[in-house]
Amino acid sequence: MIYLIRILLFFAIFILSIFKLEANPIGVIEPITKDFEIPWGLAFISERHLLVTQRNGHLFQLDIESGQRKEIKGLPAIEVKGQGGLLDVRIGPKYAEQGWIYFTYVKLVKGQGRTTLARAKIKRLILEQWQDLLVTESGTHTSRHFGSRIAFDQANHVFFSVGDRGKRPNGQNLMSHAGSILRLNLDGTIPKDNPFVGRSDALPEIYSYGHRNPQGLAFDAKLQRLWAIEHGPRGGDEVNLIVAGHNYGWPMVSFGKEYWGPIAVGNGTVTAGVTAPEKVYTPSIAPSSLLLYSGLGLPSWRGNLLTGALKLTHLNRLIVQGEKITDEHRYLTERKQRIRQIIEDKQGNLIIATDEGEIYRLNLAIP
Repeated sequence: MIYLIRILLFFAIFILSIFKLEANPIGVIEPITKDFEIPWGLAFISERHLLVTQRNGHLFQLDIESGQRKEIKGLPAIEVKGQGGLLDVRIGPKYAEQGWIYFTYVKLVKGQGRTTLARAKIKRLILEQWQDLLVTESGTHTSRHFGSRIAFDQANHVFFSVGDRGKRPNGQNLMSHAGSILRLNLDGTIPKDNPFVGRSDALPEIYSYGHRNPQGLAFDAKLQRLWAIEHGPRGGDEVNLIVAGHNYGWPMVSFGKEYWGPIAVGNGTVTAGVTAPEKVYTPSIAPSSLLLYSGLGLPSWRGNLLTGALKLTHLNRLIVQGEKITDEHRYLTERKQRIRQIIEDKQGNLIIATDEGEIYRLNLAIP
């Protein structure tokens, strides 16, 4: 019996080595490609093909079976500086009928970078009918905290996040889009029921505010709610359950410290008028992207939130029960890679992109 086990183990290792697969306690890692330059956004355009944004202003179509990539032309001028560039990409909810693909990127306006939501269609690897849906009022002279991720609900709305653009007071300034999560109709018009519509002291696109640098959004279609994850300063990353019109505190309320010393940023206790986070990471993991997992590949993970950690280099899983996050687990720490984006394929496998330029499949269906 012992000899049979050894033979089977040898055979399994041999098979993994042939296909360059990597065994892991939570599945099998299957390499897809490498040598991208900070692949920031991922979106399936078909079951076999991914759209991949590079922060340096390039867009590719990637065949996940062969690893072949083809560059897609037709992007507008993109301000690539610091944390800015070509950011997220998502397939519109009516893609099969209308063909719209949504992007966020940084547009230079009067010498200042502004997070911008746009959409376009692809024909023969060329972008057509490009539309800037909202060039946000978020310009500053800094090159940090642009956000930005995109999410859709089931009522023809698109959400996208904008960081505070390196100016802390923006988080509480309703006449700036910076430090906010915004909501639009799919065509870029403003929903009539947005929380600040009709107010002279607030921009009507704002859905929630008091955010520092949200780089993950996930809409829960079953429970009709929006989750967001954002970078805190030194410590104090937050996971928030987003409610229309709510203030999430930044920079008045924060659980992090100044980068130059052990001085708290703002008040570490939630005050009146501020919505408390559902989860705080101290020390900071530096989260990027957010996925509500379907459970197709691993049923025990159904409804969990998954995020990539940049600073602490791991896959982070949050267990959600009701409106509360009750536990946390960390995986892939041994790879020591900055995980930038996580999406899910139709089989429930994870497609993961890292700042080191690698894109791979984590097959959760093979525990």
